[in-house]
Amino acid sequence: MQPVERAEYEGVDYAWVMQTTFVVTILVGAPAAALLSTLVTLESWGARAAFAVRVGAPIWFVTAVAVALYAKRAETGDGDSEGDEGSDGEPTGDETEEHA
Repeated sequence: MQPVERAEYEGVDYAWVMQTTFVVTILVGAPAAALLSTLVTLESWGARAAFAVRVGAPIWFVTAVAVALYAKRAETGDGDSEGDEGSDGEPTGDETEEHA
């Protein structure tokens, strides 16, 4: 299996940001657009496509910004995603060094 490529700038893996944005937008944005489409009359395929673009673009943008901010915050260590220490600040048993 080939490893996934990384595109890391300023400590943020933008390849991960793009992949996560895509998945979250599909999982959250598609149902949101479908629900919003029940509120308007879409009589032609052109109207449906235009509606999908008008609704999908802001959903995609908001998702991308949120994921990028999350990645930046996790990179700076502001979040709780740093897993090297236990809740008491001491290293967990997995990270201790073996002394020969």
